[in-house]
Parts: sequence; structure tokens; C-alpha cells
Amino acid sequence: MRKLLFPLLMMPVFAFASMKPVDRVEVYKSKSLMQLKRNGRVVKNYKVVFGGRPKGHKRFQGDQRTPEGLYKLNYKKADSKFYRAIQVSYPNQADRAYAAKHGKSPGGNIMIHGHKPKWKGLKGYLTRNNWTEGCIAVTNEEMDEIWALVKVGVPIEIFP
Repeated sequence: MRKLLFPLLMMPVFAFASMKPVDRVEVYKSKSLMQLKRNGRVVKNYKVVFGGRPKGHKRFQGDQRTPEGLYKLNYKKADSKFYRAIQVSYPNQADRAYAAKHGKSPGGNIMIHGHKPKWKGLKGYLTRNNWTEGCIAVTNEEMDEIWALVKVGVPIEIFP
């Protein structure tokens, strides 16, 4: 029984590990949707949640908004305080200039990430409500898939 169970448990991990990486990530804030794409075709769709005030472009640290526009995925952080994280290149030069003009910090550390491991049992709440500080959140299982399919340097475009 044990010999049969282990391969079945590992199947989803191997399934995504063997797929070709995607070349673009698109996020549609108004639809709470993230799409992973390869050669212009959708490979995978995810329901996502954002910060407490998701409408509008992120302007300043603490505004609980997710940026909008074209960025890159800079690095992966396996030891994130949330379950895995992939950093979005926000702020860009225009974001920094806008914040400076208003005497504020643009903020940063915008990530795609899962839930904190200690939050087991809260999955229903965390997938229906905007609760991040401006990040893009998915379930931990979904983060495993994204982690396997998205490489550092891939562009991410975030639409209103």
C-alpha cells in the first residue's frame, strides 16, 4: 500500500515540474484573475486576492493597493513569511518619481505568495477576501504550481 500511495501523492508535483515554463503572467484585478501564459496561450488560471483597497494603482507605502502596469518577476523567496513568494519589480522609476513628488515612499516588497502555513483552516476566508497589503495571494497548493511554472525574469502585467 505504501509503495502505491507515494507515487500518487507526488503526481501533481511531477506533473507541473515536467511542464515547460511560462513566458508571461497577466493579472486582472477587476476579475480577481491571474493567468500564466506561454506563447500567448493560457496555460493556467488562478483566482487571486489583493490588498484591502484593490482599486487603483499602488502609489504609496501602506495604501493597500496592488500596482498596475508592466513589471518583471525578480526573484523567488522560498523562506517567505507566507508560503513561498515571487517578487514583483514594483516600484519602477515612474512609481518612485510619483511618490517622491508627493513626499512619500512608494512602498515595495510586492509579491505573489501563498498563505501563512499556520493559517490552516482559514482557506475559505483567505480565498474570498482581499487581505494582503498589496500583494497577490493564492492558495499554497496553487503557489506550488506557480513556483514550478514561473521562472525569474518573466514579465508580469497587472491590469485594473
